[in-house]
Amino acid sequence: MNKNVSIKLSEIASLVGGKLIGDADVIINSVARIDEAVKGDLTFLYLHEFEKYFPSTGAAAILVKPDFNKTRSDISYIEVDAPEKAFTSVIINFFSPKFELKGIDETSFVPKSSTLGKNVALGKNVVIGADCKIGDNVKIFHNAVLLENVEVGDGSIIFQNVSIREECKIGRNVIIHAGAVIGADGFGYQKDDKGVYNKVPQIGNVIIEDDVEIGANTTIDRAALGSTIIKKGAKIDNLVQIAHNVSVGNNTVMSAQSGVSGSVTIGSNVIVAGQVGIAGHLEIADNVILMAQSGVPKTISKPGLYFGYPAKEAKMAKILEAHFRNFPEYVDRIKKLEEEIKKLKEEISQKKS
Repeated sequence: MNKNVSIKLSEIASLVGGKLIGDADVIINSVARIDEAVKGDLTFLYLHEFEKYFPSTGAAAILVKPDFNKTRSDISYIEVDAPEKAFTSVIINFFSPKFELKGIDETSFVPKSSTLGKNVALGKNVVIGADCKIGDNVKIFHNAVLLENVEVGDGSIIFQNVSIREECKIGRNVIIHAGAVIGADGFGYQKDDKGVYNKVPQIGNVIIEDDVEIGANTTIDRAALGSTIIKKGAKIDNLVQIAHNVSVGNNTVMSAQSGVSGSVTIGSNVIVAGQVGIAGHLEIADNVILMAQSGVPKTISKPGLYFGYPAKEAKMAKILEAHFRNFPEYVDRIKKLEEEIKKLKEEISQKKS
């Protein structure tokens, strides 16, 4: 968080277009959750379950919806329709971290064949390979390694211990978090007549387009041929595995511990929740939502909410799940029905005889 901030509440109200109730000259030094806020903090409230913290919060000011019951006179309020969005706007404009890194550390290595743009910053032990092109205002933190012919666009930030393999292309304003590996070999092998797995050379690359964010310890494999592509605006969480020749669409988001097998095409504006697994050579349509721990063994061709294994439309999946939970009861009921039918048959047989 940006330190040493001092903002009048009136400035914040103006930024978010809210109605200020209380002292316009209150000074805000920081932002915090409502249950942790202290003097000088701005907080927000938009969910009913957090209203229990309102009587005891130490915040100086609070973003609330217009219909909120403002029973405390020692707090100033800003009324907005969407407090959570307004709070995010305040953080972006006043409290965003600066990721301080300036200059080129003497322990970094840049060969003569590589080019650095204006205001590039390189941390300790950064290694840049041959024939790399690093754009303006790029920050590459400690121990990161870029192999030959890597390109990094303007304004991108590469955090510590990131590895970017040869020929990979990183767009503008990309953020790659610590420990991520971009362009490792895809998992490509062929079994010979003796049953031995022989490595298939992975001679493609990875292309990450503009405004993408890659989480810590995520791995994105290079293509066997062509490119693994992460398209503009995609956001990928920590510990995600993306295999060779995958294409991830514009503004798609993927949560932690999800895995995508090779040659999958994921559309735009898709949401992949945590621990989702997607089998290889499939297509996921635009605007699909895959709920947590779903398994996808076949193509999903229309938008919607999907859940379970195999992943089904969520409404059907929930119905089936309810039936599975009741399965022991169904078995007992079927057994009783079978016994009753047997008795009826015996009675009918006796009457006929």
